[in-house]
Amino acid sequence: MAKKILITGATGLVGNALQKHLKPRGYKINTLSRKKSNDPNSYVWNVEQQQIDPKAFEGVCAIIHLAGEAVADKKWTEERKEEIIDSRVKSTQLLYKTLSSISDHQVKTIISASAVGYYGDCGDEILTEESENGYGFLAECCKLWEQAVDEGKRLSLRVVKLRTGIVLSTRGGALPQMALPVKLFAGSALGTGKQWVPWLHIDDMAEMYVHTLENINTAGSYNACAPFPVTNATLTKALAKQLHRPFWPIKTPKKAIELLMGERVDAVLMSSNTSAQKILDSGFKFKFTHVEDALRDLYFPGRKL
Repeated sequence: MAKKILITGATGLVGNALQKHLKPRGYKINTLSRKKSNDPNSYVWNVEQQQIDPKAFEGVCAIIHLAGEAVADKKWTEERKEEIIDSRVKSTQLLYKTLSSISDHQVKTIISASAVGYYGDCGDEILTEESENGYGFLAECCKLWEQAVDEGKRLSLRVVKLRTGIVLSTRGGALPQMALPVKLFAGSALGTGKQWVPWLHIDDMAEMYVHTLENINTAGSYNACAPFPVTNATLTKALAKQLHRPFWPIKTPKKAIELLMGERVDAVLMSSNTSAQKILDSGFKFKFTHVEDALRDLYFPGRKL
């Protein structure tokens, strides 16, 4: 019998890609959405009102929890910060509250998104999953998020948290925004350009979820980043090369970015030199380990070195 998975945030960048990786393997997929659709496997939930259709859990053996408000798309007012945290914490609490009310559910595993923002801005320090929680809004958000997810242990669930870096895809996320000034012949490093950017290709991101789903020995936190992080300057230069545009040595100063983004500048200029050793030790094999190869595949699929 095919295994059935429940995915939250299934219409997002990672959720869409993940479904394309799961379905050919024979998985059946239920999704939770804010609005009812014509898909009979799509169920409605309302996190603010703590309401959910319990039928979403029927026959489900694992939950992949991707739901959460976008972090950098709007100004960080106090209200917006609360929305970002609540969308992660309260959605997790709703899932567990509903599971607790279903005596015969079959859910054994929850795999949740998290983010490298957990560590805060750490300069050149190599960050492993044992590194301490950092400072700032993103670090606090990730801490509360992961604490909520860890409550699944009380329900005897296997809990996996993927601390995600910049997911590279031309279909959404950070890459199209990074590419825009490059395409307009204005590509340059942001801030000092020396800040570390943990990245991974969208296909590796989806496969990492599949890997942790199918390998029951995986548990706890994992840095979801390619083995070779790069600096902002290196990433921008590689992007300019792929797009056949110039890379200018003049850096965009932090003050200028701050005028445009306010406190959200932390999300852009944070330095996270993450280690992928733990996920590698679990047996995961990256398809893309170097950012140049990842960008080439995204912009020119099928082109060889």
